[in-house]
Order: sequence, then structure tokens, then C-alpha cells
Amino acid sequence: MAAPGPVSSTRLSLEPIGLVHSPLLSKAEAARQPAAATGATARIELYPGRNYEHALEDLEGWERIWVLFWFHLNDSWRPKVLPPRSASGRKGVFATRSPYRPNPLGLSAVRLERIDGLTLFIRDVDLVDGTPVLDIKPYVPYTDAYPDSATGWLHDEAEAVQRVRAGAAPPDPISAWSVHFDPRAAEQAAWIEARTGLPLRERITATLMLGPQPHAYRRIRREGGGYLLKVKEWRVRFARSQQDIRVLEVSSGYRPAEIGRSADHAEDPLAVHRDFRVAWK
Repeated sequence: MAAPGPVSSTRLSLEPIGLVHSPLLSKAEAARQPAAATGATARIELYPGRNYEHALEDLEGWERIWVLFWFHLNDSWRPKVLPPRSASGRKGVFATRSPYRPNPLGLSAVRLERIDGLTLFIRDVDLVDGTPVLDIKPYVPYTDAYPDSATGWLHDEAEAVQRVRAGAAPPDPISAWSVHFDPRAAEQAAWIEARTGLPLRERITATLMLGPQPHAYRRIRREGGGYLLKVKEWRVRFARSQQDIRVLEVSSGYRPAEIGRSADHAEDPLAVHRDFRVAWK
């Protein structure tokens, strides 16, 4: 048998076909997977003058599409990363969906609502604003879904959940946690949602269902005898009991002095935080 030849190091050239326009302005605001972004909307605007209007023909009948994109906010990669669902340490980046990749390519299955010219209106989106889109393909259920496939280290994490239930030392569970809001916390979250449009209760629930353990990606840390979760500029205090999580209260992430100084500006960017403090003394 002939010896294999050298691995090619040919550089490839890619050109975006369009951009994502989304209300998500930072990585911290985006869901970790499209499944955790149910209902989130965005649009993809393809560049004109490239015959893409013809390329879009016959796509509108598909309920879901694959969006191949570039993680444009990442400028480095890491061979080992700590995924949000890992309770057993860092994993090789090729065994994860982490954006910190040698070639920062991303792939999301999103719901296609409609097409208007060169604009695709999509839902269940985990893409930040300005994401370059490299390609679009239809999601074909009978060939793209393999629900019985082995899930690697995620299977080990699921077994860890069973060990918790059997009384062993508690690792970070995957989806075995129930999230409940105390009445005050539910009212505070509803107040914020009504005034900012941020789906706070949905974001809190999606994050805490993965477990309460402190985790950098999930922005959770211990605070006194409880826990603190950061969601954008809001702080969420919660407690745990066996497999249940109680959300106790929501507060502003800004200090009173910062909110006070904001009043000196004509537009007062922290006005909603001032009103929140008045409403929830």
C-alpha cells in the first residue's frame, strides 16, 4: 500500500452571502442552541446583485433551514473548552458546539417563516446581530434527524443525573432541574419584560434547567448561601433544593450611584433601572 501523501494546507476563500439582523447584540444575549431560543426572531438579508433571488426559488416551502455562518466575534480558538452541559470538566473542542474553533464555522437549524425578496424572516434564532451568513440549505427531516444516535460525553452526563437520584455526589445535571418562580420574582420579571421586551423568564428558565452549579458560560456564581445568575444587565437570585430551583428575586445589575449619575444625561439610559428600584423597594 502506498504511503499517504502530505495533508494539504491549501487556504480556502469564503465570501458571505448576506448578514443576520437580530436583536441579540452580544454573545452573552444569545441562546447556546436554537432549541433554547424558541420564539426568538431575526432576518437574513442576502446581498443584492448576485442572482440570489433565483437561488432562493423553491425554498419557501421548507419549514426549517440550515444556516451556515461565521462566528465573527471570535478571534481565537481553544483546543479544550468547558461546555455549559459539562459536569466533568473541559472537552475537546471538536466534541462540542463551542464557537472557539480553528475555523469559526457555525450551523443552526432555524424556522423559516417567509421570504420577501432577498430577506428571509426566521424564528428560533441563536445568532447575534451582524453574523455573516455563508450558506443556506433546507432541513430535510427524514435524512437530517437521527434521534437514536449515540451522544458521546452527553450520555455520561445523563448517567450522572441518575447517580444523583440514587444519592451519589451531585454533578451538574443536564435537564433534570425544575425551575419555579416565587411570586415576587415572577412579578419583577414580568415588569421588566413589559418595559424592555427582554424575555427574562424564558431566559432564566432555559439557563437554570441545565443546573445551578457555578459556570462561566452560564454566568452563574455562588453568593452567600445561594446563587446569582446574570442575564444581560439584570441579576437573578435563586436557591436550590434537591432537583428544584426557586427563583427568589430579580434586581438591577447597576449600582445606585451609577443609576443616579445616569439621570444627568438627557436620554437617561438607565431610566428603566431607576423606575424598577422605585417599584420594587
